[in-house]
Amino acid sequence: MPPVSEPCPLCGATGSKAFFQDKRRDYLHCMECRLVFVPPAYYVSAEREKMEYDLHENVPEDPGYRHFLNRLHEPMKAKLEPGGFGLDFGCGPGPTLSLMFEEAGHRMAIYDAFYRPDTSVFSERYDFITATEVVEHLHRPGLELDRIWECLKGGGYLGLMTKQVRDPEAFAGWHYKNDCTHVCFFSRETFQWLGNRWGARLQFHGNDVILLTKPG
Repeated sequence: MPPVSEPCPLCGATGSKAFFQDKRRDYLHCMECRLVFVPPAYYVSAEREKMEYDLHENVPEDPGYRHFLNRLHEPMKAKLEPGGFGLDFGCGPGPTLSLMFEEAGHRMAIYDAFYRPDTSVFSERYDFITATEVVEHLHRPGLELDRIWECLKGGGYLGLMTKQVRDPEAFAGWHYKNDCTHVCFFSRETFQWLGNRWGARLQFHGNDVILLTKPG
């Protein structure tokens, strides 16, 4: 199939190619930043999106949820100086990662487009920012990620958690694509592109945790 003109929501490049198609959606592959993305025609409404998030039962009292978040919390915490100031971007209806950092002695701000939509947090500067299971939901990942990167102090850390796309064969049976609110799928190459663009130092922890260190 020839390249299509739908601009990539991360880098803005045109000329993406077909990556996969199922009975519900088409998936395109950016040849510049290697993001796999769903065209906007397939986005669900904000009301439907929130309905999906309202079904989540992630709460601070759940030890299983804390164990899951520890995949990002532990490597991030190991890098931080005592008493840091952080932002949990996309905290969801039951903020938990922010509480875990507070328990470790850090001060936290939280933001979520649906549950904590206080945009004043973007006027602050942070020692670290986290976004767990968030970037795959973003309709404008280029804009949103640049915005939080600008909020980081020099030498600060951005910690992301998201499952990474591989090839069309693995994608065909990948449960992650079946969530109607998942519209952007990052690969290792996409994060390398992002790190190069920002001049960031990039580290991968396990299969789904990415830490980027801001220069300075």
